[in-house]
Amino acid sequence: MWNTRIIKGKIPHKLSRLGKFKHSHTSFDNLQKGFPKEIRNRVKDAAIELIKENILIKKPTNYGLEISINTEKSAEIIKYIKEFLEE
Repeated sequence: MWNTRIIKGKIPHKLSRLGKFKHSHTSFDNLQKGFPKEIRNRVKDAAIELIKENILIKKPTNYGLEISINTEKSAEIIKYIKEFLEE
């Protein structure tokens, strides 16, 4: 069930429920929480892909990497979330 597309859909779904848009960030390390233990490494890989696609915005800090949703990519974000919810 947990293919890369589904994981890439759950990440923005989770962040949107938490209200992590633009200036509200969360720790990159917290993304894997809520996923099954056996796929947590794949969650980080999928998040890195979403950063490269500019769907997630990264904000480096002195205490670690923080991320949020890029609201300018709403069409792509909605597509990923729909795929996750339909699964």
